[in-house]
Amino acid sequence: MASELGPVLDRLWRVILSRRGGDPEASYTARLFARGRATIAQKLGEEALEAVIEGVKGDKKALVDESADLFYHLLVLWADAGITPADVAAELERREGTSGLEEKRRRRSKEERS
Repeated sequence: MASELGPVLDRLWRVILSRRGGDPEASYTARLFARGRATIAQKLGEEALEAVIEGVKGDKKALVDESADLFYHLLVLWADAGITPADVAAELERREGTSGLEEKRRRRSKEERS
């Protein structure tokens, strides 16, 4: 299954990076950066909750809309935190072929040792 998200997310990522340090009066993204990581994270949480609600309601169009908002705010948070899509892709590749249940066991075991 080929995904159309790759090129679109790449373009969105470049736009987000270009807005860092920009005029908060001219760009919503620049405004988010200016308000700081806590605000960005709060917006991400709000969008995640809205996506969950639409997923449960079964409104496909609304879920698509909220998913787009969720992706956008996640990318803004990554940019603010110094994380790149390549960082996340590398972690997904590391996990590839590992059962989700096994990954959860590994994380739990690691947390217990800390």
